[in-house]
Amino acid sequence: MSTVSNAPTTPTPARKQRYGWRVVDIVVASVVAVAVGVIFWAWSAAWPLVEGLTVAFPPAAGLYTGGWLMAGVLGGLIIRKPGAAIYCEMLAAIVSGLLGTSFGMSVLVSGLIQGLGAEVIFLLFLYRKFNVMVAMLAGLGAGLALSISENILYNMLWAPEWQLAYVVCAAVSGMVIAGLLPWLAVKGLARTGVLSSFAAGRTADV
Repeated sequence: MSTVSNAPTTPTPARKQRYGWRVVDIVVASVVAVAVGVIFWAWSAAWPLVEGLTVAFPPAAGLYTGGWLMAGVLGGLIIRKPGAAIYCEMLAAIVSGLLGTSFGMSVLVSGLIQGLGAEVIFLLFLYRKFNVMVAMLAGLGAGLALSISENILYNMLWAPEWQLAYVVCAAVSGMVIAGLLPWLAVKGLARTGVLSSFAAGRTADV
C-alpha cells in the first residue's frame, strides 16, 4: 500500500543554484549595467544627428536603436538567471537618465519594455541555452519590443508602411548590435578568465 504525500515541495539546492541570485551576480550585473548606461547616454547624445540623416526616411533610424538594447542581452548572457535582462536594461536606463538625455526619464519605461523583450527569449529557452542564436534572438526580442512600443507611443501618425519598416530596421539592429556584439563580447571576456565565477566563463556555448 502506497501513500501520497501532500507536503509542499521545496526547491532543490541545484535548482536554487541555477536560478537564485548570488551576491557576485548582483555586483557584476550592476557593474555591467552602469557601464552600459554610460554607453546609452553617449548613444542618446548622437540621436539628433541620426534623426537629421534619416529625415527623408525616418524609419531608417531604427537601424541605430540596437545600441539601447545591449544591457539586457549582455546581462542575460553573463548572469544567466531569471530577471537579469530586465535588471540590467532597467539599471542602464536609470544611469543614462540620471546623466541626462533629451528623452528625460521616459527612458525608464523604455528600459522596462526592452528588458522584457530580451527576458522573454531567455525564458523560452528556460535559461539553459546562451549560444549566438539565442543571443541574437534576445536582441531581436528587444528590438521588436522597442519598435512596437515606440510605434504606439510616438509614431502613431506614421503610415503603416513606415511603422512596419521601423519594426524591421529595429529588429535587424537588435539582432546585430544588441545580440551578436554582446555575444562576441562575452566570448572574448570568457577567454580572459574574468568570468570564471560564472557559467558563461566555463562553458563552450558563449
